[in-house]
Amino acid sequence: MQEPMLRLNGVNENLQIRIETCLRGADSPEKVSQALLALFPDFPIPREFEIPQLGSASNINWVAESISLETFLKQLHEQRILDTALDSMSANLVENQTEFRLSRQAAIVGKVAFPLPNEQPLGGVITVTLQGVHISDWLVAATWHKGRDAIPRGIADENAMGSDGDAVTWI
Repeated sequence: MQEPMLRLNGVNENLQIRIETCLRGADSPEKVSQALLALFPDFPIPREFEIPQLGSASNINWVAESISLETFLKQLHEQRILDTALDSMSANLVENQTEFRLSRQAAIVGKVAFPLPNEQPLGGVITVTLQGVHISDWLVAATWHKGRDAIPRGIADENAMGSDGDAVTWI
């Protein structure tokens, strides 16, 4: 009998978690909240917010801390993008902190997409900041899959994707 896979959520692993998104211009608060809740169902959506109208553009930051990453991590596993996630989530790793961005447009349908650096995707982004001792070990564990038994992976290893998002060809 196979043992159930360990599921991480970040909160119970002593990580400081910050989820943030900026509503700018004509961003729909309803659509932004749908995107956030699809990946982070515990995100506290403000009860009251103004709907942007002509001549009254929005300029609001929604920020929450200590939000579970369980649904987000589950999507990484279901979409089978764990190596991409490891590379994207660790690209800005400095000491005990990392920051990465997610496409809100993909999130609204429950998908995870990591925009390329310097790319401003249509629909905006969700910024995730993780901080904690041994964050690099946590990232590897959170994105682990059985294929790594045959082809081990680590942060910034020779199999990491390029800075332009292109895959490295394995020989």
